[in-house]
Parts: sequence; structure tokens; C-alpha cells
Amino acid sequence: MALQPDDLLDARGLPCPLPLLKAKQALSRLAPGQLLEIQATDAGSWRDFETFVAQSPHEMPAREERGEVYHYWIRKGASPS
Repeated sequence: MALQPDDLLDARGLPCPLPLLKAKQALSRLAPGQLLEIQATDAGSWRDFETFVAQSPHEMPAREERGEVYHYWIRKGASPS
């Protein structure tokens, strides 16, 4: 994966909905355009992050499953005024 994240969130071992909540907190600390990589082991996170990005100004340029770990890359979008 050629994406270079600006921050990495290790949410492995956290049950739903904690990976998404921690990701929202991490995104709030980033500037628009910066990239957050999230690692999670909760299978429900696949759907959770897809829904979150669809309902937000953020983009998910990539996601993949490596063994038992799900990797998500979310680029922070501009906050609505």
C-alpha cells in the first residue's frame, strides 16, 4: 500500500463501537486532507467505517483485511460550515 498516513490508530482488540469512536477522536486532531490509518480486529468495523465515511465529509481511499486485522485509511474532509 503506497498510502502514507499522518497518524496511526491502533484499535486492535477493541469491541464495537470503540474503533469508530477512537477514529472520530483521532480525525478531530488532524487537519483537512491529512490521512489516518486505523487497525482494528472487530469484524463489525468493516461496515461501521463504510457507513461513517458515506455520511461524513471524509474519504476512505483504501481498506483491506490482512489476516485477523482490518486496515482502513481515512482522509479527513473539510468540516461543513
